[in-house]
Parts: sequence; structure tokens; C-alpha cells
Amino acid sequence: MIPVILSGGSGSRLWPLSRKLQPKQFINLVSDSSLMQDTLSRLPQDNLSAPVIVCNEAHRFMVREQLQDMGVTANSVILEPYGRNTAPAVAIAAFQVLESVGDETMLVLPADHVIREHEEFHAALQLAETAAEKGQLVLFGITPNAPETGYGYVKSDSNEIMQSVFGVDRFVEKPDKETAQGYLESGDYFWNSGMFMFRPSVFLEQLALHAPDIYDTSKLAFERKAKDLEFWRIDEGTFAFCPDESIDIAVMEQTDKAVVVPLDAGWNDVGSWSSLWAERDKDDNGNVAIGDTQIIDTHNCYAHSTNRLVSMIGVEDVVVVETKDAVMVLNKNKVQDVKKAVKSLEAQHRKEFSQHRTVYQPWGNYDDVDKGEHFRVRKLTVEPNQCSSLHRHFHRSEHWIVVRGCAEVTIENDTYLLSENESTYIAVGQYHRISNPGSIPLEMIEVQSGSALTEQDIQRIDDRYGRVSTPAETPNTQLLNHKVEN
Repeated sequence: MIPVILSGGSGSRLWPLSRKLQPKQFINLVSDSSLMQDTLSRLPQDNLSAPVIVCNEAHRFMVREQLQDMGVTANSVILEPYGRNTAPAVAIAAFQVLESVGDETMLVLPADHVIREHEEFHAALQLAETAAEKGQLVLFGITPNAPETGYGYVKSDSNEIMQSVFGVDRFVEKPDKETAQGYLESGDYFWNSGMFMFRPSVFLEQLALHAPDIYDTSKLAFERKAKDLEFWRIDEGTFAFCPDESIDIAVMEQTDKAVVVPLDAGWNDVGSWSSLWAERDKDDNGNVAIGDTQIIDTHNCYAHSTNRLVSMIGVEDVVVVETKDAVMVLNKNKVQDVKKAVKSLEAQHRKEFSQHRTVYQPWGNYDDVDKGEHFRVRKLTVEPNQCSSLHRHFHRSEHWIVVRGCAEVTIENDTYLLSENESTYIAVGQYHRISNPGSIPLEMIEVQSGSALTEQDIQRIDDRYGRVSTPAETPNTQLLNHKVEN
């Protein structure tokens, strides 16, 4: 069995903790690991192949870092230039599985779900694998415990094809409260989990039959893929023409091979702040408090602090989430409206909709500490054996001060070491690079000064992560030869 992890998402439902450039699967929300790491960790280890990860191009280095932290080597990490929903993503993964390991059973999992009862989950996987090996397309149906209106449902028929494997009568969209209550009472309906198991050849056969445009475009985009470091980039120009469609609509609602395996294992898609509140341990008054918080005469609330003290006094059914650059306060009954706030921020072109104050890079991260009209102060963290690109700026100079660790600095043709409490200066237009030759993270303060302090003011001529600019002029050939090896 080969896990296929779908790691998409826009980061809007759990804003401000999740963002477009750091959606919820990369955040430690319910444990000391991220949701994506939890997804991989709970899989049975017997008879399990290396995973295939399908993710947004902008998230590739976060995926790599999180896999490295787990000691997991992926079969492949496939980069989507933009989201086209789950049917094309699964199709691309199916082509990859066939090419790399053959017609091995695929377990398709979103990267951002919670499953508490692992033994029950493993038992359901065994049942599903038996059905998948016989040519069925298996959907894991969550046994409902409430008249939930935020999920799609699947209705099973009375035909038990094999032990705890049922035929599918029909799929239904998100119902109203009264309809959902009827579904719950009937016992024939399950929540659509978005988790599947099947052989890639069977899925692709059914995709070609019921959604040939998706099949043809995905196949061509996959065949035109290109290697980029350890990642696979599918062809952007081809993929642009792929229809945007879910696997449910493209295949599962059309095929006669769909079956459902019931799953009652403490599942939660963590799709809102109220669902996250339901997932966490609570105090005697029903409050969830994370980070530096003060809770007084407060009931059934969720308080999350990442940077500053959050104090809640005399409130009920309220969610408060604090980050370095945003504070959100909302009624717990209005959690679905978080998307409205994110869309408003996007319309205003505010960066808070897409990224945190701390921005992750392939070499580490930087935190915007302070800024003014002509200056910006950042804290840089460079991970061991990592380095920035060799680059220059046309509108700003920079001062670097080492506060922890040891830095190898390249400025034009000079390379030297800086220790703690030492500093250097980079003038406008000078090529420069920072490297960490040590075994601990390198921490520095960077002070930028100039007329334009945007991320667009950069020209890279060498970068181990493939982010090289087209030079506006021919750079010094000595600089081109000064490279930090992978």
C-alpha cells in the first residue's frame, strides 16, 4: 500500500494561525507535530511504501523540512503550479505510482485531518485494502455523531459486498439542519471523509471513462514533468487547461465501482475554530487555552496565544487567536465567516491574508521585527549547512549582526567568518551571501536601509534551491564560480 498525501489548502479557515503560504497541515494544532506529520505517523508500518506527496509549489520546502524532521523519504513530492481540486491531483499521483512502483494500492489522504483511534483506523484500512484489490473504489465514510451541515454525505445501500464494505446508493451535498438530522436518524448515511483507497489502474480507467478531459490533460502534464532538486514539477502550461473538479464529482458519483467502508475512529477535518475547540482538552468551564493566556469567569471559549498575553474575562462562546501580526475575535457560532475576513484582506492587498510576520525560506526564516519608511529590521535564522542565494539589491544597503552561532559571509570576492557580536555592512549593488557552516541555527539581526525595501528588489545569480534571476548585466565571472555545494 502506498500513501498519497494531498497537501493543498488556502489557509483561510483557521486564519490568522494558518495562512495561504502556511496552511493548517504544517502547523502543530492538536499535538507536538504538524497535522501532516500526524497523518504519516498514524499509518501502519507493515507493508507500507514510501509516500507520494502532492503539494502547492509554494509549500515545497516546508514539506521537505517536515519530512526530514520525521526521517521520512518520500517516493516523490509532486508540485502543482496551482490548485485544480482533488481529481487532477489524484490522477497525477496515480500516474506516478504506476510509473514508480506499479499497480500498487493507493491510500489517498488529505494532509490536514485528525484521527484519534488508530487501531480502528488500521482495521478499516485492512477492510478497504481487500476491496481495493478486487477492483473497487473505496471511500471511507465517517459514522456521524451529530447533524453536521458542513460535510457532504454518502448514502450506503443495503448491499454488503463483503465484511463491512457496502455499496453506494448516492452522494449528497451539504444538507440543512433538518435534513442532516434525518440522515443521522436513518443510520444509512456517512460523512464524506475525502479519504479513498483503490488501485491506480482502476481509478485512471474510471477517470478516463467519466472525465476524459481531466484524464487526458493530467496524463499529458505528468508526461511533461521535470525534475527540480528532489521535487517533480508537472508541466504548468498543460496543467492550466485541466478542469477544476473534485474526485467525488469526476469519478465517485459516476462509477459503478464505488463502495464505502464505515470509519468510527475519532475523525475530525479540523475545518473551523469550533471543530478545533471540540478536539482539544478543556478546563472545567469548557475552555481551551493555548499559550500565554489568562481565563477568568469565562465559559466554552478558545484562547490561543503565540506571542503575547491573551486575557479573557466574563465571556462565553468566543474564539480569540493572537499571532505576531494579527488578533482575531469572533463568536464561536460564526466560525464559518472567517473566510469573509480573509477575502476582505486579500481584496485590500494586505499581506496578512497570505503570510505570517515570520516567513519561511528554504534556508531558514526571517521575522520582520520593525519597519519604517526607509528602514526595516529583521531577525534571520539560517539552519545548519544552509545558505542564502548569491544576490544583490539595487535600492538598499544592509547591516548584519550575528547574535548566535557563526556566519560565513561572502561580499563580492571576499569570504570570511563572523562570530557572535560581530557585524558587517553590504553596500547597495554588492553581491552577497550568508551561509551557516555550524551545527546550530545561526541567528542574525539584519537592518535594511534604502529607498525601496520590497522583496522584488533582488537579483540572484547562484542558488542551490533553483531561484536564479536573469541578470540585468553580466556578473563577475569569479562570483559565478563561488558556489556553496549542496
